[in-house]
Amino acid sequence: MNADERRFAVLRAIVADYVATHEPVGSKMIVERHNLGVSSATVRNDMAVLEDEGLIAQPHTSAGRVPTDKGYRLFVDRLAQVKPLSAAERRAVQAFLDGAVDLDDVLRRSVRLLAQLTRQVAVVQYPTLTRSKVRHCEVVKLTPARLMLVVITDSGRVDQRIVDLGDVISDDDVSKLRTLVNGALVGHRLPDASAAVAELPNTVPHELRDAMVAVSTVLIETLVEHPEERLVLGGTANLTRNAADFPNSLRQVLEALEEQVVVLKLLASAQERGTVTVRIGEENEAEEMRDTSVVTIGYGPGSGTVLGGMGVVGPTRMDYPGSIAAVHAVARYVGEILAGR
Repeated sequence: MNADERRFAVLRAIVADYVATHEPVGSKMIVERHNLGVSSATVRNDMAVLEDEGLIAQPHTSAGRVPTDKGYRLFVDRLAQVKPLSAAERRAVQAFLDGAVDLDDVLRRSVRLLAQLTRQVAVVQYPTLTRSKVRHCEVVKLTPARLMLVVITDSGRVDQRIVDLGDVISDDDVSKLRTLVNGALVGHRLPDASAAVAELPNTVPHELRDAMVAVSTVLIETLVEHPEERLVLGGTANLTRNAADFPNSLRQVLEALEEQVVVLKLLASAQERGTVTVRIGEENEAEEMRDTSVVTIGYGPGSGTVLGGMGVVGPTRMDYPGSIAAVHAVARYVGEILAGR
């Protein structure tokens, strides 16, 4: 083991012990616990170099050291591969998710599972409509002059919109609208279908034109131009259990999670299926999240299709190998379930 490798082994030991104990780590503890085969004096010298490089820091007057954001980043970058879950954990994940009855249930279960496995806050983004293809659009007559559109995507997502027609419509005309709308939408991604939907009013008989204008306007405005993003959140209590990790910012973090915008932005950047992204402390753009680490991944059925993002949010003092493994495994199982639907 050369000097660089030994120093990284010392950093790895500091990360492991600090994550486990929340106590600054001294050279004596490293020598006793980690069997590095070197003296306490050598470890102290290595710690001095790591400190000079900004990878560890000395909090207050403690003799021990704690990892910095830069130290955690090096540790995460040097993780050779994703640590697999144990066979028992894999079976538990599969059994728990296999019991889901629909998309909502799959996502709710995924959040509970991630929060339990990682003891962090878990977040899952509903499949974004812009990435989904339309399986069917049901047109339901609520009153003689009001319709409900129910758009069902291939990811299992269901979105409903109300259309006020301003005039009465017959059951026959509702049936014609349904056929025409499905002709333009089914099998297409919503953004791609927008042009065909916009053309629909020009292709219908005169007596249907006003109704089709109302329907196509609602479809384009709400489903194509402003797809509503939704988030499932779980395990928020895990943050408050680790309140000591957020001496000045716990309230900010909780508010950011509640408002969802910041988290949706983070998940939106998890575009690659199967690739885990880790943002540590200051790497987070949003100021409210600068004391957190965020581990995210894209999920979806089949090769390359990403329907949304999922991940965990916790303190920078996080079990990175365990969190990365859990996020990776749950995303893979969710993808398999969606592919089978």
